[in-house]
Amino acid sequence: MKKIKAGVIGTGFIGPTHIEAIRRLGFVEVVGLAENGIENAEKKAAELGIPKAYGDYREMLTDSEIEVVHNCTPNHLHFQINKEIILSGKHVVSEKPLAMNSKESAELVDLAKKHNVVHGVNFNYRQFPTVKQLETMVKNGDIGKVNLVHGSYLQDWLLYETDFNWRLAPEVGGRSRAIADIGSHWCDTVQFVTGKRISEVFADLATIIPIRKKPKLNVATFDTQKASEEMYEDIPINTEDYASVLVRFEDGSRGVFTVSQISAGRKNRLSFEIDGSKSSAFWNQEEPEKLWIGHRDKPNEVLLADPSLFSEEARSSIHHPGGHNEGWPDALKNMMLNYYTFIRDGKDPKTDKGNFATFEDGHLSMCITDAILESNEQQKWVKIKLRGGNS
Repeated sequence: MKKIKAGVIGTGFIGPTHIEAIRRLGFVEVVGLAENGIENAEKKAAELGIPKAYGDYREMLTDSEIEVVHNCTPNHLHFQINKEIILSGKHVVSEKPLAMNSKESAELVDLAKKHNVVHGVNFNYRQFPTVKQLETMVKNGDIGKVNLVHGSYLQDWLLYETDFNWRLAPEVGGRSRAIADIGSHWCDTVQFVTGKRISEVFADLATIIPIRKKPKLNVATFDTQKASEEMYEDIPINTEDYASVLVRFEDGSRGVFTVSQISAGRKNRLSFEIDGSKSSAFWNQEEPEKLWIGHRDKPNEVLLADPSLFSEEARSSIHHPGGHNEGWPDALKNMMLNYYTFIRDGKDPKTDKGNFATFEDGHLSMCITDAILESNEQQKWVKIKLRGGNS
């Protein structure tokens, strides 16, 4: 069988994880890598065993062998590069956020539809087998009517004033940081599980560390290596370290979530609880194989990830027997599997629905982020305003 040929732009933290997930599929081959400058590109391509290197991503877009391009660049580059990928006629997988604002993301949705390319956004938390199992339980009425959704997404990689990263700069990372970076994942996951859209928000955002010490040498994301005092410069910070957001869903149900990048000991803890009229369910990404199910009139349960215990719809998301835990890289693999299977099977993005997040989901995420920022500024409830291709 002829393999689908893919190219990847960007080799920070996320680029190599895309490459690893793609390679696990078997029917897709990463043949090209683009970086800033041919020297960097050739070095990274050699390290990762990729045959073609491009010092400018536009060269990749002219390569007729490459059918799909992954945009794994910093946030401020997403819109322009996604636009050029679409205009080149290639299918596209983008990291989130899809763009810097909802006006840009609406344009991308419309462009992707016009050019009929398969478009995906890497909201990979919805791809965990246990999350898919919970989604089917909610859909089948096992939880009952969803009344409340609450949870958090907590990290500690920006706990110290000496922690610094490009995401802290609004001109590169965007006007929002904690919400756009991790809050977007929380919102996408709970909307996927409940099948309900967030329609209105009331937000409180705060910059807990208003001045950070930026190393004069480059520091990679999640790098904990420290420099000496004279190697720092003081930088004012204008994006949020923390946020708490009240949410209302389209059917009137309520929720609340907190995000933080300064919570010591929490490495990547996306968690949420759904309280229904029959029972409750809780999931935590740091223990992804467990689904806690709460009852009033009988003992509570812990469902462990096991294909023999999962619903038929969720079974295809789990690839090993019970007790063989699957985690974050496996959820990313599921996203790639669903996306590339859609292409391999010749499905039409205009008429067929895939089991992965699309640019429409990425656009909705941007609209929610915009509303959260507006709510924090005005200190009032703000409705989610959809525009463009997703309205």
